[in-house]
Amino acid sequence: MNYENISNWYYETDKLGSKLGLEAITVLLSKLNNPQKKLRTIHITGTNGKGSTAAMIASILISAGFKVGLFTKPHLSTFLESIKINNQLISEDDATRILLKIKINANEMETKNNPRHPTQFEILTALAFTYFAEQETQFAIIEAGMGGLLDATNVIDPLIAIITNVSLEHTNVLGETKLEIASNKAGIIKENCIVVTATEDKEIFQLLKDISNKKFSNIIRVGKDITYRIIKLNFEGLHFIVNGKRQSYELFTKLLGEHQAINAATAIAAIESLKKYGYDISESAIIEGIKDVKWPGRLEVVSNHPLIVLDGAKDEAAVKALTKSLSIFDYKHLILIIGISSDKNISKMVEELAKYSDFIIATNHRVKSRSTDPQIIAKEFRRVGKNAEISQDFTIAFNKAVHIAQKNDLILITGSLFLVGEAREIILKNNFQVNY
Repeated sequence: MNYENISNWYYETDKLGSKLGLEAITVLLSKLNNPQKKLRTIHITGTNGKGSTAAMIASILISAGFKVGLFTKPHLSTFLESIKINNQLISEDDATRILLKIKINANEMETKNNPRHPTQFEILTALAFTYFAEQETQFAIIEAGMGGLLDATNVIDPLIAIITNVSLEHTNVLGETKLEIASNKAGIIKENCIVVTATEDKEIFQLLKDISNKKFSNIIRVGKDITYRIIKLNFEGLHFIVNGKRQSYELFTKLLGEHQAINAATAIAAIESLKKYGYDISESAIIEGIKDVKWPGRLEVVSNHPLIVLDGAKDEAAVKALTKSLSIFDYKHLILIIGISSDKNISKMVEELAKYSDFIIATNHRVKSRSTDPQIIAKEFRRVGKNAEISQDFTIAFNKAVHIAQKNDLILITGSLFLVGEAREIILKNNFQVNY
């Protein structure tokens, strides 16, 4: 079976939907000789900032000379992006070879109803763990999918458990309140590990602290135990200082937005904590790792003429971080292309973005089963006094935006990483440019 055939099978498993629980992933991994037990892991969950924080930790450890696996989701263009070692995607050959093993075992689980066929995310998780174990990574940075307690990744015993922050999300499965969701995400906290969180919510922090104490795990709070200060933020990047528990670091990252300072402080809290396990990461590795980190689709400038910015802001908190960062760009009018997944608080996202948008096009993202009807998005903009055009197809929406954009305008594409991934493919692969 070649890569095209096995990847088609993988993508088709999306129809199985999302099923929380550890039974199926545990059975599947046991059939693969439990690769997760061979890994030295850092586990990350939270509502926002997970991916950026994971990428920063991986980048620092790579700068320190380690072989580092990085597992993140969702991808922008291909599922291979979710699985990297030292910034290199898993190859099509390796993915094909391992997925074939997984498929055989998955079909057997379905036939015997023991307990069921694994979901797409469970398959991806098993692929990542198997690949990292085969390649003998020295660290594996693992981003949780949904929640924590019953997330497929929660079969590991991490050195460090990170809960970036907690907002309302997936309330139909994770809980109706932020405290309920926080309790679910706290499921990644294991006995005698180190816990890092950047939550600003006092009640959530107390909950995490209580759970950590019960598990005999030390907890570090970004904003109190680890602090940060912005020096300068502009179009080129972010200059800032992080005051760690060990020392202070003067840092620069090309990732845009003040919120990246919080993510960096969270990453450094985790890196410094590795000393407990005998890993004393140097200051130079931290500085270089933060400078070298790449995380596409987050305040990413993909064209200067016109100025086109991609940001995968997927909920109210992420949208607020995005709009706070718009001041670093020099533009006259903002043309917004927006597509949102149906499980988000659309009205709150729209209320924030409407304040900054001069022309709006509501569209679908490419995961049609999860995309909100653009009619609904447009209706929300009308509710707050803004007109929005509707396009069922992103390509049409993008061409419309380019047509109306003037030389000094900004085209902002946001609302979902699924939309951003589609936009990147169209813009970057076609060497997009406009001559005014």
